[in-house]
Amino acid sequence: MHIMEGFLPAGHALAWTVVSAPFVVAGARRLKRMVAERPEARLTLAAAAGFTFVLSALKLPSVTGSCSHPTGTGLGAIQFGPPVMAVLGTLVLLFQALLLAHGGLTTLGANVFSMAVAGPWVAWMIWRLAERLGLPSAVGVFLAASLGDLATYGVTSVQLALAFPDAAGGFTGALVKFAGVFALTQVPLAVAEGLVTVVAMNALEERRLRAGI
Repeated sequence: MHIMEGFLPAGHALAWTVVSAPFVVAGARRLKRMVAERPEARLTLAAAAGFTFVLSALKLPSVTGSCSHPTGTGLGAIQFGPPVMAVLGTLVLLFQALLLAHGGLTTLGANVFSMAVAGPWVAWMIWRLAERLGLPSAVGVFLAASLGDLATYGVTSVQLALAFPDAAGGFTGALVKFAGVFALTQVPLAVAEGLVTVVAMNALEERRLRAGI
């Protein structure tokens, strides 16, 4: 999903930065209020950010100019909501671009929108729907993390298809090709991420119970 440095045309890179910016600004305001009201949440925030950093750094080769990997954003989206995850995801992507050459600065806006905005919102909505349907918590977490992961790659496929339409099939043809290549690696990764997120969520709940929070 991390679109590499310089891969997108300048206009596309700028457009995705403009689209992503309001979500990050709104998330920063929400995060500031949360920390002021719930200072005890700082450790869990750090855990959610660390979880995202580690999982999204485990990349596999995929589409030229991009890669496949877990996203790790479902955990934070469930715990704190998608606005806060927009900030945590942006910080993760920024550090990975600077320290790991994973992604890039010119493509940061596009990567933020797919992994830190679209994925968390889908994960959160799936989680809330699972709650309303009365599904077991573990099932809801699994579905939220897995489908949030797949949503990220769906958005990345759209971004790449917009930037590089197929010579014969245009946007639709390119979208089918990009999504098809991603699916080979991303579907099993999404299932694995869902399982890992369930384990991580259970560990956080146990810690919260022991701490009496």
